[in-house]
Amino acid sequence: MEQGGSMQRKVLFAIFLLISSYIYAGGKKMSFFDFKSVSIQGKEVSLSDYKGHPVLVVNVASKCGYTPQYEGLEKIHQTYKDKGLKVIGFPSNDFGGQEPGTETQIAEFCKLNFGVSFDLMKKTKVLGNDKDPVYQYLTENAKEKGDVKWNFEKFLIDKNGSVVFRFPSGTKPESTELKQAIESLL
Repeated sequence: MEQGGSMQRKVLFAIFLLISSYIYAGGKKMSFFDFKSVSIQGKEVSLSDYKGHPVLVVNVASKCGYTPQYEGLEKIHQTYKDKGLKVIGFPSNDFGGQEPGTETQIAEFCKLNFGVSFDLMKKTKVLGNDKDPVYQYLTENAKEKGDVKWNFEKFLIDKNGSVVFRFPSGTKPESTELKQAIESLL
């Protein structure tokens, strides 16, 4: 009986996640801008604050082979911020325990080692049953649906809050492919 109850809870939770990704607000499908998060400093952030801007969302980690991409993300931020691009990093410890630090440690690491000035959110679950709603939305609304595969996967959101591009971890921030995608949205 215990197993049945557990299975039933899992099924109900999966249905909840599915339905929540298709909730309509005011007659239109939800967008990235309909969500909230918490900054790395612990302040609630309404992603609607980014409305009207293209947004590059990246799950980041400080002990990953891709960690040097922080430098490229900062360069992208500096190059395109005056044209409207917003970059948001979501630290995650979901892959090999590669982000074990606290929010304070993560922020200090990013600033000290890479001069990061783009927005960082609190440590976030990007996988599993307790996946953050932002990542639930991203992975279900990208053209290439499915779970994030590793750290430094990139989602590019248009000015209306729709996921328009998804890039794997190996795509460097300074790649021609990513720059062209960003420039197409400015």
